Amino acid sequence: MRLFITGANGFIGTHLTEGILSGSDWTISAFDVCDENVSSYRRNPRYRFRRGDIFTDDEYLRAEIRESDVVLSLAGIAKPAYYLKKPLWTFELDFEQNLKIVRMCADEAKRLVFPSTSEVYGMSQDEELLEDESPLITGPVTKQRWIYSCAKQMMDRVVVAYGVERGLDYTLFRPFNWIGPRLDSFRDAAERTARSVTQMIYDVLYRGTISLVGGGTNKRSFLWIGDAVEALITVIADERGRASRQIFNIGNPAGNASIRELAETILHVMREFPSMREAAKRTKLEVIEPEAYYQEGYEDMKNRVPCIRKIETLLGWAPRTSLEEAIRRTLRYYEERGVYLDGAKSPSRGEPSSRREGGCVR
Repeated sequence: MRLFITGANGFIGTHLTEGILSGSDWTISAFDVCDENVSSYRRNPRYRFRRGDIFTDDEYLRAEIRESDVVLSLAGIAKPAYYLKKPLWTFELDFEQNLKIVRMCADEAKRLVFPSTSEVYGMSQDEELLEDESPLITGPVTKQRWIYSCAKQMMDRVVVAYGVERGLDYTLFRPFNWIGPRLDSFRDAAERTARSVTQMIYDVLYRGTISLVGGGTNKRSFLWIGDAVEALITVIADERGRASRQIFNIGNPAGNASIRELAETILHVMREFPSMREAAKRTKLEVIEPEAYYQEGYEDMKNRVPCIRKIETLLGWAPRTSLEEAIRRTLRYYEERGVYLDGAKSPSRGEPSSRREGGCVR
């Protein structure tokens, strides 16, 4: 099987690449605007990478899609800080450029495995979120935070419409707070644009304070990236058509925790690592208002718990890793590589974390 993956340098793309190259005979054609995370794969004869821009390289994208069996369009923005600072760029990349990929897949009759997001559920009041039943509710247009949710929801609707009208073979998957190494860089964290786990690890090591936005009472369901990759490979490998034209939540209901509980768990597990122990002991938790941390236009949902019965029933996948163990594995990754620990140089706060108005953001 030949896969074409855009956004291949990002968090999901690199972990998926590792899982595919180590556990299958599939070949990968990879594409991204940045390449700092893919050097170790280039020695593999089943992996080919091209650096390019999804905004401009239409001819190349179509040619790769034409030659592939399955397309995974992972290029996109998934950071709340960017929804507020760069809402137009968020929409242009997550909707307009990915719509182009969807149309190419329909034209070439190729299977599409496409990332939706748990953000599409917005402020749904359902205790557990069901793919085909839960309402998708967002806030007022003055809250720019929702532009990502709306763009991704519209993509879901367009992909399904292409299935109905053009026969597109698709699978939509909705990640629920996948965590692990390379979720974001420490440079992102220095600029306070990283997501929760990376931001907290950085803040322990370099600030001595973890900021709990709104008190850290909001809850999320966290899933180890290794379990998520197993789910994606199961979707891609499906030969019985059980994943065809389906939407799957991919998350861990048992990993549901408040942001404060996440911070406390990180501090607890960090004490197991000699290089992090003292920093963890010194770190304090502070409450900060959303407008002070992000800016005006931020709004959030209280809780997000996925129902995963559909993927369990149709494909036999279920999460296996606890939140505490996911954090332990993430910290071990950093300790083994000596990443910014024990007095190593902190990433410069003045260096940009991205290229194209932002660039290497996933």
